[in-house]
Amino acid sequence: MMQLQDILFSQGFGTRRICSGLIQQGHVSVDDAGEPCIDPGATFEEDGLVFRVMGETWHYHAQAYLLLHKPAGFECSHKPGAHPSVYTLLPGPLRTRGGGAAAGVQAVGRLDQDTTGLLLLSDDGKFIHRMTSPRHHVPKVYEAQVKHPLDERQLARLLEGVVLDDDPKPVRAQACEAVNAHHLRLTLTEGKYHQVKRMVAAVGNRVESLHRSAFGELVLGPELSEGRWRWLTGDEVRSLTQKV
Repeated sequence: MMQLQDILFSQGFGTRRICSGLIQQGHVSVDDAGEPCIDPGATFEEDGLVFRVMGETWHYHAQAYLLLHKPAGFECSHKPGAHPSVYTLLPGPLRTRGGGAAAGVQAVGRLDQDTTGLLLLSDDGKFIHRMTSPRHHVPKVYEAQVKHPLDERQLARLLEGVVLDDDPKPVRAQACEAVNAHHLRLTLTEGKYHQVKRMVAAVGNRVESLHRSAFGELVLGPELSEGRWRWLTGDEVRSLTQKV
């Protein structure tokens, strides 16, 4: 059981003082009838709790696991440079939940500002580490549109491994195929800086556009349009973690 003000605080609705004020002012309800609860100290079983703040419905989550369809033109940074932050696509509470210096959800790895597709976000540090650590070999699938026609030599070199300029150890694709003459599907288990673009350049081609279509067992479907996000289900989180 948790006090209502602590529930709101844990979900990112501000400091405990702000959360207490929201409750006392009648902006929070937790029952089916929608009647406000004005007692910050009222206790509730948090698992499965559904509540409303300023008329908007929220589900309690002890930790956040999100899937976002990242559009082009957004940086995976809380302090972006020339482009807006991908975090601006999320509701405010998701950006501030937990409090402290590392408040809010963090991207699980990064996508370049011009890359689109499946981006995971979480406030679970252990989950982020497991998903991004090279030793866990979590596969990610990328769809690259390339400038020049693909050939068997390029595919073979990507599978065999190419040397990038900052690492003498060859990096290779776990799988690759030419979907058509200019569409390369590439599966990687690492996440080096600009890795797909640099690998494709190393075999004499150039990436014109890049999209991540899958991460582990998760596949980005057409039901989630660019810029939209959703919570991962418990089964989806387990599918990502049970093999690593």
